[in-house]
Amino acid sequence: MSSGTVVIDAWFSLYPFPGFVETLKKRAEEFERAHPRYRVEVKTTYWQRLPEEVSEAAYQGHPPTLASYYSGAAQLARDTLDRAGRPLFTSVQRAIGGRTEILGEPVVLHDVVAPARAYYTFGGEVTSMPMTLSTMHMYANLTMLRRAGVTQVPRTWAEVDAACKAVANMAGAPPYGIAWANDGKFFQHVLAQQGAVFANGHNGRYGRVTTIDLAGPEMMAFVTWWQRLHREGYYLYTGRVEDWEPTFRAFAEQRVALRFSSSFDARYMVEAAAAAGFDIAVSPVPHNGDRPYVGNWIGGDSIWVADGLDEATRDGALAFTQYLNNPANAAEWHRVYGSSPVTNAAIARLADEGWFARYPHFQVAPYQLNSTAHQPTYQAVLGPYAHVQRALMRAVEDLLIHEADPAVRFAEVTAEGQRLVDEYNARCTGPGLRCPTCLHLDS
Repeated sequence: MSSGTVVIDAWFSLYPFPGFVETLKKRAEEFERAHPRYRVEVKTTYWQRLPEEVSEAAYQGHPPTLASYYSGAAQLARDTLDRAGRPLFTSVQRAIGGRTEILGEPVVLHDVVAPARAYYTFGGEVTSMPMTLSTMHMYANLTMLRRAGVTQVPRTWAEVDAACKAVANMAGAPPYGIAWANDGKFFQHVLAQQGAVFANGHNGRYGRVTTIDLAGPEMMAFVTWWQRLHREGYYLYTGRVEDWEPTFRAFAEQRVALRFSSSFDARYMVEAAAAAGFDIAVSPVPHNGDRPYVGNWIGGDSIWVADGLDEATRDGALAFTQYLNNPANAAEWHRVYGSSPVTNAAIARLADEGWFARYPHFQVAPYQLNSTAHQPTYQAVLGPYAHVQRALMRAVEDLLIHEADPAVRFAEVTAEGQRLVDEYNARCTGPGLRCPTCLHLDS
């Protein structure tokens, strides 16, 4: 490596999906060939450990140039400090500074789909460059629904009730009507659907969260519906939190007619249905029909850029983030990895290529994400989200297994959630190395 080489240390959250690391390394090699002065050192770290490892590296004085954080860790990225006690990351929008190209690479930040762009916007600036994007879907066994006399895929909770009842009453009924994992993402999704503001600062969008209410009407509507579905024998609970794979098997083996899961599951769900010989529909997760459908949970990753870089390193890092997301590369990332396309140009390119015509289930995520005007402002951003979600999962387990009273149990969760927020703000926002508890990621 020559003395004039500029090194970009690019750290990426690692997920157990095929093609992830290979595609990133391919992009890095292409970028190096186009820009011989630069070397992109790709490092992958399991997504739950990345915030802690970045914080430790920063405290030791050798932080990464770029780091991709899981969407639920946005507040952790914002709270990570360098060795001098300053925020480690700068705003990517500020660093780009209105330029339309960097080192000849067209800037595509302005073309990021509105929900992802808005989710990562704080103080009027886009803080990081979205790289992957997902939300929640419902997967329906159309063959089974037709046999039960259900002619439309459910769009509301009431329609789910009716579909589950019809399926239960048909000849050769499966054991249950519906399944989904007891996972924190579903709380986020359903609250966003209903436009719930359950933390101050408009869910942390306009200031740090200091107060939280996990027993509001939107939460209570969801958990009481969930408990009733289980009590009436329609909802399959596997007995464990975050139990994604058994609910997948239940759907693939036709032991349930409906399943809620990530949009990342679309390819695998469609393949499983084809292997089992039944028709499948992919659609948005049904919402509370008593309230307007406001928005969706935003999943995926976004790339954060270190502050204080010299000009050459900064521009190389920014150029690489834009290169990763140019229309051709963003479209390939979707095809290989299953992420919903991050830019409008990538969506248009896939449509022009006939990709969505051949695989219409992949079009559901971009349609769903772009169908709600106010969605971005409602997904909460707070530091101890992993701990809060774990408390929510334990509470729902008590509702399902022990028939706990929702009002009583979620008043307890609110008190626990407030304690977690207070502890995070007291321990995880000052100077010094962050403790592992502060940087914990779970679901």
